[in-house]
Amino acid sequence: MDKDCETVTAVFGFNVFNDSAMRERLPKDVYKWIRKTINNHQPFDPALANVIANAMKDWAIEKGATHFCHWFQPMTGLTAEKHDSFISPTPDGRTMMEFSGKELCQGEPDASSFPSGGLRATFEARGYTAWDCTSPVFIKEDGKNITLYIPSVFCSYTGLALDKKTPLLRSMDALDKQATRVLSALGNKTSQHVTAMLGPEQEYFLVDRSFYEKRLDLILTGRTLFGAAPPRGQEMDDHYFGTLHERVASFMHEVNIELWKLGVSAKTQHNEVAPAQYELAPVFTTVNVATDHNQLTMETLQKVANRHGFICLLHEKPFAGINGSGKHNNWSMVTDDGINLLDPGETPHDNMVFLVMLCAVVCAVDKYAKLLRASVANTGNEHRLGANEAPPAIVSIFLGEQLTDIFDQLANGDATSSRQGGELKLGVSTLPPLPKDCTDRNRTSPFAFTGNKFEFRMVGSTQSTADPTFVLNTIVADVLAEIADELEKAKDVKSSVQKILRKIATEHSRIIFNGDNYTEEWVAEAEKRQLPNIRSTVGSLATIMDEENVNVFERQKVLSRDELRARTDILLEAYSMQINIEAMTMLNIAKRQILPAAIKYSGCLADAVNSVKSTGIDAVTQKSMLEQVSELTSSADKALKGLEEVVEKCAKIEDASNKAEFCRDKVIPAMCELRQFADELEMNIDADLWPLPTYAEMLFLK
Repeated sequence: MDKDCETVTAVFGFNVFNDSAMRERLPKDVYKWIRKTINNHQPFDPALANVIANAMKDWAIEKGATHFCHWFQPMTGLTAEKHDSFISPTPDGRTMMEFSGKELCQGEPDASSFPSGGLRATFEARGYTAWDCTSPVFIKEDGKNITLYIPSVFCSYTGLALDKKTPLLRSMDALDKQATRVLSALGNKTSQHVTAMLGPEQEYFLVDRSFYEKRLDLILTGRTLFGAAPPRGQEMDDHYFGTLHERVASFMHEVNIELWKLGVSAKTQHNEVAPAQYELAPVFTTVNVATDHNQLTMETLQKVANRHGFICLLHEKPFAGINGSGKHNNWSMVTDDGINLLDPGETPHDNMVFLVMLCAVVCAVDKYAKLLRASVANTGNEHRLGANEAPPAIVSIFLGEQLTDIFDQLANGDATSSRQGGELKLGVSTLPPLPKDCTDRNRTSPFAFTGNKFEFRMVGSTQSTADPTFVLNTIVADVLAEIADELEKAKDVKSSVQKILRKIATEHSRIIFNGDNYTEEWVAEAEKRQLPNIRSTVGSLATIMDEENVNVFERQKVLSRDELRARTDILLEAYSMQINIEAMTMLNIAKRQILPAAIKYSGCLADAVNSVKSTGIDAVTQKSMLEQVSELTSSADKALKGLEEVVEKCAKIEDASNKAEFCRDKVIPAMCELRQFADELEMNIDADLWPLPTYAEMLFLK
């Protein structure tokens, strides 16, 4: 066991140019300066770039690297990279290995080939990547190719953000500035910086590669567009936290090793609720590093799954009627001297800093609930949110009994007491009493307080954590700015704090809900409270450009109006393109696989009817089956033609918003109609003739 532990500690961070590697390889003065940049937000000194680049190059070459790349996160939602070798020709016809400070700090990918929302014209190609020195450089092994990866931001020639990382870093600065102002006003003169921290849980499915290769829908869209419900799904509740299948456990072990080498602190792994569904969770780190790590986690899951004969499905809803996958973003704020600002302590009612931070988050989530909802809006999440498996589209906050009681006290005056958890006795003499938390957990809540952090459960499994996190950072920073403005001019800070807390507790109590978010009663209650309930992606995206949202991003210098409009257009276009791909894939499968199978089976049944009749026996059963299959085939063909018609109409719409609305209102219903008849055909056609692997096979066979 000790030897295994030593192996893990030796592996962790092996491929990362981390603090240990920097301390070992950089001159002391250079190391101290780069640490000041990372820890204290001091501007990076370009004069140090050559020294740092040379040290990185030597370290990378020793590990077998031949290339380097700026690794960035464009608005595709994926990562992007362009590899350059370290090779530099010499006058004598040979080569030497070089890597300059300029190459480290800045790259130049083609900006016109990535989604820009109109910020770049096709003929305007120049864009820039810039090294994010706060996220560690690392080595990545892809087969025999070994490359030095440099986490970077991506912007246009005019300096506008074209990626997901830039607004995240800006939001971190905004939150740091405003939270530090509040702390200072409250008397904390030792904490110099506040950093947002994140621990994103990642859910995913594993299916056997042999099934995946026979499903064009999985290959092209990441989800099954056809598929009848299996006789058994997840109703037995036997998969959740169940014993790991040996093949899956081997896959998870290799995933862990790969992630540990990259410095990703993969911590938790287990079977999730649905069959063939699993979860991985890391230890907390800063939100920008956590975002990079989550991208690496998704890539690693897919890469390692392939080695084990699996395909990793990250789609929010790969199987209809089966639980989808999310990415629970656990978010908190921590000072540079180690204080978790969302830790209530033993007596939260008299923890002034905690109460201010808690109320600031509550206020922000209530004021900008539509914006927070829009941050998780995509085609995949549209299938999942509110589907009795994930939080509903109504944004609300779970505080638990203890904090809700304190919140109510604040609304009525000062908080003077805190409920305590006590002990839990299990009635077995050999078992010790268990310390009982002061409140239960609520897995149905979209935004839940879970002890010393908030868990944002609405995030989709394919999404970058950057989007919801920079929105959350920004809106909380904005509320903290208002609080800081009041406290800094207050003559009596304590009295001013009480006034602020009372105001927030009074005006924003509507967002607090500790009950079952899945019930129809809550939907009705939320409507009474005037909480927004925006079910569709298109409807949610339409709220992004509301003036209050534009203003909050501009006030905190996170996104300009043009940058926000561009992102909205990109998201609308992505929605329409994804729906179009799904519709075209459905038509392909229906025309080339499902209808031919149905026609072939109809022929078999017709032969059976004639054969039985020729013996003088009335073929009642055979005839009934033939009529049923023929009727379903005809209905499916009619639905197919209807889908073709709306797809053709959709292609003629140019406006991004109108196109997305048409997809929602016309294309998706037509897709659902075709699927209904196709899935009924699956249940009525000879299993040997059905061309697609079934849900039962994909979910239960490993």
